[in-house]
Amino acid sequence: MSEQRRAANVTRRTAALRRRRKQRKRLGAIGATVCLAALGTAVVPMLLPRLLPDNVSRGSQGRSTEAVRTPTNPSPDAGTDGTGPLPDDSTPAGSTDPSGSAASPKAPKTPKAPTTPKSPSASGTSGSGKGAGSGSGKGSSQPTVPASGPGTFATAPLTVTGPASGTPFRVQVEDGAGVDPADAARQIGAILGDRRGWGRAGATFRQVTGPEAELTFKIATATTTDRLCNVQQADHIGEVNCRTGESVVINLKRWQLGSPEFDGPPVEYRALIVNHEVGHYLGRGHLTCPGPGLPAPAMMQQIDGLKGCVSNAWPYDTQGRYLDGPAVP
Repeated sequence: MSEQRRAANVTRRTAALRRRRKQRKRLGAIGATVCLAALGTAVVPMLLPRLLPDNVSRGSQGRSTEAVRTPTNPSPDAGTDGTGPLPDDSTPAGSTDPSGSAASPKAPKTPKAPTTPKSPSASGTSGSGKGAGSGSGKGSSQPTVPASGPGTFATAPLTVTGPASGTPFRVQVEDGAGVDPADAARQIGAILGDRRGWGRAGATFRQVTGPEAELTFKIATATTTDRLCNVQQADHIGEVNCRTGESVVINLKRWQLGSPEFDGPPVEYRALIVNHEVGHYLGRGHLTCPGPGLPAPAMMQQIDGLKGCVSNAWPYDTQGRYLDGPAVP
């Protein structure tokens, strides 16, 4: 083969090789474009921060990478803002279930055991004196009894109808004691006028409101009673009633709660307080139990124990017989 033909063949092969290379480059470019189109948004956001300026990249990140925070406070429907339903009784107000699951059972509320008032030992200086509890037959609920007060008294208005003559008496209640003076006067007037009372011995009483009273019933808190009665004995402090001069001082605790030794409601025990202290005013002394099963005399210190007798608040029975007993030296 001549040199000219050989050179022409080389030229043709070189041209064909260049065409094939260009064709492969075009196909590669087309393939890359298709891949980029397929990858789409998955690749572009990754490449975008590197392609864009720093300030644009930072602004985009500041808006898109903020984490969502779950609030730790209870939602308004837990009842903590006063607008939603109240919490269930088994959980404290505003508390949340620590497990975060609505299916988690809540522990039931355990009821508190009822408290029983403490009753001091039974001993006293007057027959209607000591003990903090209430005997059988009394109501299940007890009133609130303040232990102390201001030492000032309100006088009851005229509420008692009775004889126009007799020992003038008035009724006073310490301010803040929680006892209505008019109601207390009606109760004391009814006790003094009862057919089992001291009227059987010829005593009569009429209510007044002024200083002409010869007998004053003072319902006072325990602290004020101790002061007016000059209580010194340690186990009598806060517990006893007394008569001092022309005053019958009735311990508010005894008036409201009665006595653990007296088998009856507080309203009946009030009759014992009044009758016992009025008996002292009339010159009667202490008596003791006349025999097992018999009524305890009103002048007996029943708070010290009944000694076989049964509780009784009246100096006379319904037949007009005086409920006597051996005198206490």
